[in-house]
Amino acid sequence: MHALNNAGAYGGDSVIITMEAGQNSLPIYNKVPAIKYIGKTVYTNLQPGGALRGYGATQGTFALDSAVNELSAALNMNPTEIKLKNSIRAGEVGGIINNTIRSFNIEACIERGKELICWNEKFPRRETGNNKVRGIGMALGTHISGVAGIDKSGVSIRLVEDGTYMMLTSSGDTGTGSDTILSQIAAEALNTNVDNIQIYAGDTDACPYDSGAFASSTTYVSGNAVIRAAKEMEILILKAAEKKLNIPAVTLELKEDRVCLRGNEDIFVTLKTLGEDSQAGSNYPILMANASSGITESPRPIMAGFVEVEVDKTTGEVKVLDYVAVIDCGTVINPALARVQAEGGLTQGIGMAMFEEVIHSDTGKLVTNSFMNYNVPVRKDIGNIKVEFQPQYEPTGPFGAKSLGEIVTHTPSPAIANAIYNAVGVQVRDLPITPEKVYRAMKEKEGIVKQELI
Repeated sequence: MHALNNAGAYGGDSVIITMEAGQNSLPIYNKVPAIKYIGKTVYTNLQPGGALRGYGATQGTFALDSAVNELSAALNMNPTEIKLKNSIRAGEVGGIINNTIRSFNIEACIERGKELICWNEKFPRRETGNNKVRGIGMALGTHISGVAGIDKSGVSIRLVEDGTYMMLTSSGDTGTGSDTILSQIAAEALNTNVDNIQIYAGDTDACPYDSGAFASSTTYVSGNAVIRAAKEMEILILKAAEKKLNIPAVTLELKEDRVCLRGNEDIFVTLKTLGEDSQAGSNYPILMANASSGITESPRPIMAGFVEVEVDKTTGEVKVLDYVAVIDCGTVINPALARVQAEGGLTQGIGMAMFEEVIHSDTGKLVTNSFMNYNVPVRKDIGNIKVEFQPQYEPTGPFGAKSLGEIVTHTPSPAIANAIYNAVGVQVRDLPITPEKVYRAMKEKEGIVKQELI
C-alpha cells in the first residue's frame, strides 16, 4: 500500500494519520507472504487538515478493500469468499499483527450481513426497469481500541453520605454517551443500580488523569480503570462493614444499597450508614478509592458492511437503498447507544463516499467553505440503515468490551464503490462518488467497447 497525505500548511497529526491509514486497514489480511507499506506526508499551500473520525483508516480501508473487491471480480469470485479465505481469525497472529488476536468474530459478521441484505438472492445486480439497475456490495473494516503503550486512565470513586457513589474521571463525553457507559460499568462492578452512580467528568484540574477521548479508547481504556477503582472501593466498603458488624470481611457481600452476611441477608449494614460514618468522627476513614489502567494490548473490533444501491444509467445518479452493518465490538455495554453511534458513523461514511467534496481554487483558496456548497447527506440520502452486533467476548476489555466509535465510518466507501461496479461495471476510485464520475466512467467504458468492436 502506498499513501500520500496532503497535510496542508501545517503538519499537525498528519504523520500519525498517514501511519493509521495502513495500521488500521492492513491487519484484516494476514494470509499473505509479505506486506509493504509506504506512507508520505507532504506540506502544501492549502488549509491544514485536522483529526476526523476514522483518523486516516477510513481512507486506507477504501483503498485496500476496493483493491480486494476488484481482485475478486478479476478472479470471478464472490467478494465474501475471497475475504473469508484471506482474513485473520481469533487466536491467530500474522500480517502486521505481532500479538495473538483474542477476539475477531469476522465469520459471524459476514454471514449475518449476507442474510440481512439477502446477498445470495441479489448478488451481483438486478435490472429494475426505466434504465435503472440495482447492485449490491460489501466491505470489511477494523480499528483499534486505544493506543497500546500510550493510553492511560485514572478514576476515583467515593462513597457519599447518602449511600450512593461519586465517580471522578477526566474522560470527556464528546457526545458518544461515554458518561452513561462508564456509569454502567461502575454500577455492574459495584453490584448496584446505575442510578446510584454520580459521575463528575472532564475537569482535568479536579479529576485523575485520562489521556483523552481519541483512538476509540474511552470504553476500553477508561472502562478498565473504572472496574479497578470499583474493586478497590468494594474492598474499602467491606472493611468498614467488618468493623461495623464485627464480622470478617471475607464473609460479607456488597449489595445494591447495603453490605450483608453472605447467605443471611438479615444481617446487614446499609451503605448510607457507612457513608455517614465515613464523614463524621474519627473512627471511620473517608471511603475513597483510586485506580489507573494503562493498556498493553489494543483489541480490534471488526465490521462487515453491506449495501444495495440503485444506479440510473441515464444520469449516473446513485441512491443508497439499504445499508447493513454487522459489528463485533465485544460485549455491547449499552445496545441503544451503540446502535445510534453506529448509525451516525455510517451516515458520516456515506457522506464521505458520495457527497462531501473539498474543492480549492487554483490559488489554493477553499471554495467549499459553507454548507451552501459543501454537501452533507440528509435523512433521505442515506436509505435504510440496519445495525446488528455479533459480539465475541474480549478477555482484556471491561466485561468483554472493545471499541466502536470510529470503525463505523470505514466500510461505506468501499462497499458503495463495489455495489456500483456490480450494478454497471465501472469502478470509481476517488471520492466522493458523484453522478458525474459514474456517468463519465460509463461513457468511457462504452467508448472503449465500441473501439474494440471496430
